[in-house]
Amino acid sequence: MTDHHHHHHHDNSEPLAIGATAARVVIGLLTVIGIAVVLGAIALWPSTQHVDIPLPMQSAGGGAVETEAGTVVVQDVGACGSSSIGKVFADKPEPPRNNAYTCQRSLITIDSGPHAGNKTLFEIAPGPGQPDLRAGDHIRLVRQTDPAGTPLYSFEDYSRGLPLTLIVVAFIVVVIAVARWRGLRALLGLVFAFAVLVVFLLPALLDGKPAIPVALVSGAVILYVVLYLAHGVNLRTSSALLGTLTSMLLAAVLSWLAIEVTHLTGLSEEQNTNVATYIQHVSITGLLLAGFIIGTLGVLNDVTITQASAAFELAAVDESTSRREVFTAAMRVGRDHIASTVYTLVLAYAGGALPLLLLFSVAGRSIRDVLTGDAVAIEITRSAVGGIALALSVPLTTAIAVMLARPFGAKPVRKAPPPRRQPPSRHARHARN
Repeated sequence: MTDHHHHHHHDNSEPLAIGATAARVVIGLLTVIGIAVVLGAIALWPSTQHVDIPLPMQSAGGGAVETEAGTVVVQDVGACGSSSIGKVFADKPEPPRNNAYTCQRSLITIDSGPHAGNKTLFEIAPGPGQPDLRAGDHIRLVRQTDPAGTPLYSFEDYSRGLPLTLIVVAFIVVVIAVARWRGLRALLGLVFAFAVLVVFLLPALLDGKPAIPVALVSGAVILYVVLYLAHGVNLRTSSALLGTLTSMLLAAVLSWLAIEVTHLTGLSEEQNTNVATYIQHVSITGLLLAGFIIGTLGVLNDVTITQASAAFELAAVDESTSRREVFTAAMRVGRDHIASTVYTLVLAYAGGALPLLLLFSVAGRSIRDVLTGDAVAIEITRSAVGGIALALSVPLTTAIAVMLARPFGAKPVRKAPPPRRQPPSRHARHARN
């Protein structure tokens, strides 16, 4: 009993005396899950295999597409049909043979690669999906060779390196300026999460490994590192981590059930169809599942950390409150949070599906057909699965946090105060009167 109250004032991260048993159970569970995750990662580690580049992504020679930097120097509308289209020349393009039609002509300098310093010519007939180039635009060019070995250039995309870098730098600066060290640690966690997806999740799915175990292992690795990195290694974070891991497992089961019951194929999305066509051994429903699971992590993490903090703070404010009172109070905070986060979840997906909804609204289909079609049904299912996992993560995490914040051995502390609170008895009142 006494040792419960020794480290009460020293450690700010733990506002309360900790029940040794509850703490041991949670740390034990997290250790066991951690070991299982490491073993899972070893078992599912992708083999070093070679996957051929899909046809639409190949260059004419069958390799990866190579791009170079370019700048639009002259842009005008004029007669088209020059023989210099896409070819490399030092000074001026060949004039068109006849003035049959007009189009947008772009004279471009090649800024990198073997032909740097030379120019090339694009002729672009205006239309949807065609770039609207202006003089001064920085662009990326695809460098290829025709069967005779002549180098040819074509438009790949706008060059976005600098503006994107500036936007990301602004994001980093603002996060660190406002959240200080915690913000920096959160950003490091973000980099780590991205690395897990690129180094483990995608190669393992490409290797044909089962999607649910791969997504769960990736999610768990991300959670362990991200939560402890951003919020410190303490029991408050541990209770949130245990709550999040359990909720993620729940989200995985729900996602699998939902996809089975609704027969979602994912083939309404062009990228998925390309994957199904060119990388046949990758399961599209598996990809969908992995997407569902990884997609719920951020929101779950947000809710569980808040709940754990609320429970610990409430327990610290008044030592005489019972476990049930702390739980009830923390759940009131949690209900508000669920309400706002469900909006976040659904509106984020609705925002992503706007172009789709626009097309359907023009198609004159009945609302029932639109909502039950594969593309919209995926978003509805994703939101619903995320919402269920989210709602259940709140009582779960709160319960774990309350057990840690109000240890079982600490009951006797609360027995002393009651006499102060009792109103005077009837006899005492009569006596006074």
